[in-house]
Amino acid sequence: MTIDSVLQFITLASGILAVVCILLQQRGASLGAGFGSSGELFTTRRGLDKNLYEATIVLVVFFILSILAGLLLPA
Repeated sequence: MTIDSVLQFITLASGILAVVCILLQQRGASLGAGFGSSGELFTTRRGLDKNLYEATIVLVVFFILSILAGLLLPA
C-alpha cells in the first residue's frame, strides 16, 4: 500500500463516518424553529449526544487533514 492509497482510504472513511455522525445527531427543531422561535432553552450536551458531537469534530478534523496531506505530499 502506498501513502496515496492510505490517504484516500482515510479521507473516504472519515468523510462517510462524519456524515453518519452528523445525521445521527438529534436536533430539537420543531416547526417554530424555522421561523426563529424554537421554544427551547440552551442546554448542555450530555451522554451519548456529547460523545457523538465530539466524534463528529474529530472525524471532520481527520477529513480536512487527510485532504491537506494529499494536496501537499508529492505524487
